[in-house]
Amino acid sequence: MVNLEDLFGVERPLIGMVHLAPLPGSPLFKGDWDRTLEKALADSSALAEGGMDGFIIENFNDVPYFPRRVPPVTVAAMTEAGRRLHQVGLTFGVNVLRNDARAALAVAYATGAAFIRINVFVGARLTDQGLLEATAYEIQRERKRHFPNLAIFADVGVKHSSPLGAATLAYEASDAASRGLADALIVSAAETGSATSPNDLKTVKKRVPSLPVLVGSGVTAENARALLSLADGAIVGSGIKKGGRVQESIDVDRVRTLVESLK
Repeated sequence: MVNLEDLFGVERPLIGMVHLAPLPGSPLFKGDWDRTLEKALADSSALAEGGMDGFIIENFNDVPYFPRRVPPVTVAAMTEAGRRLHQVGLTFGVNVLRNDARAALAVAYATGAAFIRINVFVGARLTDQGLLEATAYEIQRERKRHFPNLAIFADVGVKHSSPLGAATLAYEASDAASRGLADALIVSAAETGSATSPNDLKTVKKRVPSLPVLVGSGVTAENARALLSLADGAIVGSGIKKGGRVQESIDVDRVRTLVESLK
């Protein structure tokens, strides 16, 4: 288990998403790597200026995603981006979509990230990439060997997927904690930008009271206080983008409004 206050300096951290522009090698990459880095730095700087407590870098625009291993060029690009964004001074983490936990660990190791996010950590999920399977068995051994102080934030009830079999959210959360050894759990809605269910947050907190639970989607200035009353922190993407649209850049005014809504 991780202590979020030790990691972020606050009891209930707000963690912004830095959705990297399409990276080299991906279908939507337009060839301007310097511009990609500039945008990432601008977004992370806006998060810091607006008062967020941390951020996650993610290859969000590398659609369609590889189901498991990403190519070396993706690891290299995310590593350079992470090293550039380290200068912003916020605690940050890494998520390599769709489910490359080993790549995330490597990027974190090379950039000084404090945590990684893993989408399918235990069990199996049906996704638009096909069947994705648990990574806990592998990544926990990799972490033990190379980066024992790195925290693992694991999704449960994973976005853009359906469970394989009849496992409940409570059962998945329990497995992620006791058998997968996750340090924190993330609860999201069914898709990016949709509001996380308060009942789902309550279910996970009740089943795994020992671990921090973070809201993973749909946080806005209007619902943040209610959702954070049920959780230990929040990961925010669409709600702090210009116009609330996930493909836009971070809007520092929307960041400030969100932060102020919790004071």
